[in-house]
Amino acid sequence: MSMGGQKAPVGSAKVTTIPAPAGCQAVNAKIDAQGTIHLVSNSSDGPQYAKSTNGGKSFLKSIPILDRASRKPGLVFDVWDMAVSPDGHVHVALGTNAWKLKLPKDEWGFFYASLEPGASTFSPVRNLNHKPSEGFSLAVDDKGRVSACWLADKLYANVSLDQGKTFAPTTEIDPTLNPCNCCTTTATYGADGRLAVLYREETNNERDMFLALWDQTSNKVTRTRVSSTLWKLDSCPMSYYGIVPNGKGYVAVWPTEGKIYFARLDGQGVPQSPKEIKTAGITGMRTGMFTLNDTTGNTLVAWKKDGQLGWQLYDQQAKPVGRAGSVKSAGSGAAGIINKAGDFVLFQ
Repeated sequence: MSMGGQKAPVGSAKVTTIPAPAGCQAVNAKIDAQGTIHLVSNSSDGPQYAKSTNGGKSFLKSIPILDRASRKPGLVFDVWDMAVSPDGHVHVALGTNAWKLKLPKDEWGFFYASLEPGASTFSPVRNLNHKPSEGFSLAVDDKGRVSACWLADKLYANVSLDQGKTFAPTTEIDPTLNPCNCCTTTATYGADGRLAVLYREETNNERDMFLALWDQTSNKVTRTRVSSTLWKLDSCPMSYYGIVPNGKGYVAVWPTEGKIYFARLDGQGVPQSPKEIKTAGITGMRTGMFTLNDTTGNTLVAWKKDGQLGWQLYDQQAKPVGRAGSVKSAGSGAAGIINKAGDFVLFQ
């Protein structure tokens, strides 16, 4: 399937936008160690997966993520997140509208499916937690460890040590954490092997962003506040956000009062100068955003709002490079990668 690329406006020449496969609304994209691009999307025919081996110029035929047994009348699955192992093993987090159909509450949970390298079909969809929950995210390291994070008043995880074949019982990451329950989680493994989970607190209705770092070997957790603009709100803002590794540290992106901010963090989660940076981005409830970082120190922040995919590129000093870009894009998700040439590629 050929996908015609489109260069971003002058000033953001390193950014290219490419349409997702026909009928698909891009949710998440990753690139593995071999340079294969993995893209997951929502569609009228359920969640879809597609891959590209030529930098996104074209995609192979999409593969449905749902197995036949998971398809039931009125039951709608949506992609929440995807993680990809260096060898190309794909892991997908799914949610459903089971609550809306008033199905048993143990069906209101975190659903998971995976695609092994070289396979043509996904594993059967599994219910990981059998509990009403939200905020599903996945992280995978280079040793085959997979962490499935989720919210149910508190922050929980199910961890696999065998590429998702089996998951351990539910673990509460840290009882002192008080997450905003209708927002989300986003997770990644850092250079030191700890699991980094970005989440929003709700204590005293102060909706600040924190990074929790979980050493899964010693079961020790530290947390650091990453946002500095205060947000006092007596209800959940239902916001999404993102975090990715950046050398020995991370880059995080999140909304505060509808405006999007990002920060570069060290390996302990401490924001580095100039700390919190306000972008040109504006977001709505449960609309996607992400950040990407190239090897020269540039950071791209991208977001979705009202059918538009927007982005802004920043240099090593966190100064904007050129103008913010925007292109029409269906759905509420936002997805992109850095290709092997070092260019930013966004899927509209």
